[in-house]
Amino acid sequence: MRPGRGARPAWSNWSGSVTADPVRVEHPRSVDDVVTVVHRARAQDLRVKPVGSGHSFSPVAQAPDVQVRLDGLTGLVSADPGTRRVTLRAGTPLHAIPALVDPLGLAMTNLGDIDRQTVSGAVSTGTHGTGLAFGGLSTQVVALTLVDGTGVVQTFGEDDPDLAGAVVSLGALGVVTELTLQCTDAFTLALVERPEPLAHVLDDFAERCRLEDHLEFFWFPGTDVALTKTGTRLPADAPRAPLSRRRRVLEDELLAHRVYELVCRVGARLPRVVPLLNRVGAATVGNRSVTDRSDRVFATSRSVRFHETEWAVPLAALTSVQREIDAALRRRGWTPSFPLEFRATAADDRWLSTAYGRESGYVAAHLYHREDPGPYFRLVRDIALAHDGRPHWGKMHDLDHRALTDLLPRMGDFVALRERLDPGRVFANAYLEQVLPGAVRDGQASGG
Repeated sequence: MRPGRGARPAWSNWSGSVTADPVRVEHPRSVDDVVTVVHRARAQDLRVKPVGSGHSFSPVAQAPDVQVRLDGLTGLVSADPGTRRVTLRAGTPLHAIPALVDPLGLAMTNLGDIDRQTVSGAVSTGTHGTGLAFGGLSTQVVALTLVDGTGVVQTFGEDDPDLAGAVVSLGALGVVTELTLQCTDAFTLALVERPEPLAHVLDDFAERCRLEDHLEFFWFPGTDVALTKTGTRLPADAPRAPLSRRRRVLEDELLAHRVYELVCRVGARLPRVVPLLNRVGAATVGNRSVTDRSDRVFATSRSVRFHETEWAVPLAALTSVQREIDAALRRRGWTPSFPLEFRATAADDRWLSTAYGRESGYVAAHLYHREDPGPYFRLVRDIALAHDGRPHWGKMHDLDHRALTDLLPRMGDFVALRERLDPGRVFANAYLEQVLPGAVRDGQASGG
């Protein structure tokens, strides 16, 4: 009999698309606690799933039996300003890291556009920012410690060839307890947001990505405007011009959140008004500049809840992907209420990274959380797959292991590493049964 099932409050991810009702919830405060959690679960034949802040849109962190929350494993373990490296406990939220490393004159090399995730969750799911000179967050990891499926503490150092496989792990290899990040000198970031003709942006997006430190754009379907965000890295002591509190409240909290929430609610009930709302949105947002400490510029808050899918394609294919999505939406008469987001990153060597071995362009599609994303996301999926698209692990997709093996050259190596670290599938859940082979827990791994 499973103890406690139904006695715990249900867990939900940020968007509300994934829920869990675990047998129990564990809050380890040390590596030894995590070892105890794994041994206890094995003895009871229960599966274990670590969870960060719940910002994944896929069920990658859905706990079938024992949910391990990392809120007791936070903070700085050690720092070496000389090498610019810091070791952090796995549950440290990204937004908490600047306060730990800025006094040392350090910063994370790059960040995504939200910072609510834990550092281990962001790394494990392949979270990335934008900038062709920079890889995803996993490329900043130079050492990692986890407790594997047999309850053994495993450390992967910089010279360990398996580090590249253990970083983007989907939670399939163990409970990560510590990570060492290669930071950079603290820097100031100047960001310019402005509307531009979409056709012009598409014509030379890849070339502009090589010229700028950070470049991305948003596009409201049904419009011919790209809202570009161009970031330039400056020395830490460069003059700053942060947004005033009044502008932040007006533009970010009122217009970007409360008004947009109302717009999405209207669009969900009256789809015929969405094209007008998108034109108004494209004409009224994205025309400002700000210069501030890097993390304060990279990250934005997202209070309007949505579903998201994201695909990485070869950078040269990204403009074709946008044009094909535009054409497909027009043929169907669909006008999604959220803009699509386009970014780029460097190639990397992380086995399950969406950017493994190639410069990558990313297209992210969003839909208000009260709407069914299925048909729209499948449309984006099919176009991305036609360009060798790889799905973001933390975003919605429906690919299985066979399809993913064709897209990720090192999938076989990752599967072998998993066989070594979690032979009994202690960390399995339904998502891993979909994307990896061998989910059977009786010692006979299944094919796939």
